[in-house]
Amino acid sequence: MNSAVPLIEIFSSLQGEGELAGYRQIFVRFPGCNLDCAFCDTKIEAPAVCSVESAPGSGQFQELAQPVSLETLIGIITRWCKQLPGAHHSISITGGEPMLHADLLARWLPELNILLPIHLETNGTLPEALPQLIEHLDFISMDIKLPTSAATPALWQEHKRFLEIALERDVSVKVIVGELTTEQELLQACKLVAEVDDEISFIIQPVTGRDGRVAVAPERLMKFQAVAAKKLCDVRVLPQMHRFLEVA
Repeated sequence: MNSAVPLIEIFSSLQGEGELAGYRQIFVRFPGCNLDCAFCDTKIEAPAVCSVESAPGSGQFQELAQPVSLETLIGIITRWCKQLPGAHHSISITGGEPMLHADLLARWLPELNILLPIHLETNGTLPEALPQLIEHLDFISMDIKLPTSAATPALWQEHKRFLEIALERDVSVKVIVGELTTEQELLQACKLVAEVDDEISFIIQPVTGRDGRVAVAPERLMKFQAVAAKKLCDVRVLPQMHRFLEVA
């Protein structure tokens, strides 16, 4: 209970991406990332203070001294669950890339999991860190980073090894597509998932432009869906819902 880490923010909101879109969660955002994706719009540097909502869902934040201890985080989540009983579906462990903090999470998650189910949002490129956490996770949302849309090196083998371990839990895959994404590249991602389990939910998420509008033409998204549906049983096209609702 005495471990601590700098956090970016703690807030209550609706999940806007992936299989759990629409559920209300308590988000705990960790700093740092091992990738530098072209479309990333998330602050990942550890700030001097952690931003915490003054009341769950208020959108009003106050400053919390760094680093944040597990005891402090448990206190915040416990208070919010009492204020809004039954409102929160789960705790979203997000980033940046939270798996960079796997050793700490191995100590934190058993305590947090007592309060609510745990949802891990990850880029799925650090498979060696997952085994120590897997028993304390309920949901895993794993990104597959396509080289053209993310402007990152190909990470196919890392993604596959991560997904093979993540299969022990309720896991879904999210692929962000843009105007540069090719059908061949998307098909490679689909084949990777199908080799592990073709019933894993596969979410195609179009890039959202700076103006808040989907930056991929509808007909292109329809083609992508058709390509993926040839290989996988559960394919969905879901934009970033929270951008339309203008929530965090």
